[in-house]
Amino acid sequence: MLSEKLKEETKTYHHQTEVALIGRIKAISDKEDYASLLKMFYGYFGGLEKHIDNAIDTSLMDDYHQRRKTSAIAEDLEALNADVPAVAEGGDLPEITSHLQALGALYVIEGSTLGGKIISKMIAQKLDPLHGEALSFFNSYGDDTMKMWNSFKEKMNNQAQTEAEKATVTESANNTFRHFADWIARYN
Repeated sequence: MLSEKLKEETKTYHHQTEVALIGRIKAISDKEDYASLLKMFYGYFGGLEKHIDNAIDTSLMDDYHQRRKTSAIAEDLEALNADVPAVAEGGDLPEITSHLQALGALYVIEGSTLGGKIISKMIAQKLDPLHGEALSFFNSYGDDTMKMWNSFKEKMNNQAQTEAEKATVTESANNTFRHFADWIARYN
């Protein structure tokens, strides 16, 4: 199954990205630090979503618009009275010119929702009293997170059948993680 293969074959880049993010999250000491983290996510995910928009076949991923994250990030930034930044472009993003490449990038975005609940709690503890404000991005689908993740995996597994198709999705996911880790390292 592709989702299991992806988990194994993206482990290295996923771990590098996770380590970089955890460091940023642990360094948060005030709302300005948190706004900076959200701006970093907005910039990368905003550019990535634009690329995905141009390549995704919504007849095969009918809930794609529900899976977009940048509006939630923008709402959180607004709640913090922070500006919404420009989005990543060009070489800051992986190539996404096909539906299969879009699925690989979505694997990274959708996977980020799994850690969102944990991150949300970490941030709420650091920034008491946020009281759930400005946490809509990290809370993402709320109680439906696993349902949405499993639905995404099922759709992805059904769409990438051949070894070549699976390789395309895997390469795209790795490129997405790699570019995101680079973005995190450069973002100030």
